[in-house]
Amino acid sequence: MDQTLRGSAEMTAAMTILGTIGLFVVLSGQSAIDVVFWRCAFGAAALLVICGAQGLLKNTLTWKQLAIAGIGGIAIVANWAMLFSAYREATIGVATAVYNTQPFILVGFGVLFLGERVTAKKLGWLAIAFVGVLLIIRTEPGSADTSGANYILGIALALSAAFFWAVAALLTKKLAGTPPQLIALIQVCVGILMLAPFVSWNALPDTPVSWGALITLGVVHTGIMYILMYGAVQKLPTYLQGAFSFIYPVVAIFVDYAAFGHRLHPLQLIGAATIILAAMGMTFGWSLIRQKATA
Repeated sequence: MDQTLRGSAEMTAAMTILGTIGLFVVLSGQSAIDVVFWRCAFGAAALLVICGAQGLLKNTLTWKQLAIAGIGGIAIVANWAMLFSAYREATIGVATAVYNTQPFILVGFGVLFLGERVTAKKLGWLAIAFVGVLLIIRTEPGSADTSGANYILGIALALSAAFFWAVAALLTKKLAGTPPQLIALIQVCVGILMLAPFVSWNALPDTPVSWGALITLGVVHTGIMYILMYGAVQKLPTYLQGAFSFIYPVVAIFVDYAAFGHRLHPLQLIGAATIILAAMGMTFGWSLIRQKATA
């Protein structure tokens, strides 16, 4: 099979799996902290097997690399906890749409910490994404299917999750050359240590559905998804990686509707589409104004 075709299939599968994560979070019936802990626990087991099979456990990391990966783990845990909480407050579809503002936060970090320049084109797409967020926020919660008691809190949690994702991504840039599966293993191990004191040990899941959902989050949405995604990254050019990443929010919105009947209000739908379009425009460097051809 052609490498690009295989990479495309792997990235499509990875983003589709990622788009179903909200479904399994809700099916688990657990609090966000408990879900993240068990995802880390089962994910660590899966990644340990994967890294061992690939010979990655023999890699020697410096203390600096371990520290950076560990801090990234704290950011990832905060990211998951906030995003999973947002699902319950503003529905999976809305939270995922707002969460896709993450590329713009990463651009801001690049300007602040890496000395990167922000172009007028990127500022334009940022403004469009901001309009999309406003459309979602301005929609009255009662006019659409919402599952949480505090819609605005859900929006804020999704934005905070995007912030911590950008923090983790910025730190990962400093670990160039380190196998990403190994970085992920360190991060989920940090999550286990962080959250173990806060887990509801006296109210563990008591149904096969709950345990099945938690195991799936760890093994499939963490272990297998990492294999597929990073396998695809090695085979695809950057522009195609960016293109396939937008499968995630589309699948999440569809799953939210199919599984829970959460239908986005027209303004929410327009807002979600606006955010995704803006993120695509910035990722691919699309121009907002058509350039006139020179003679």
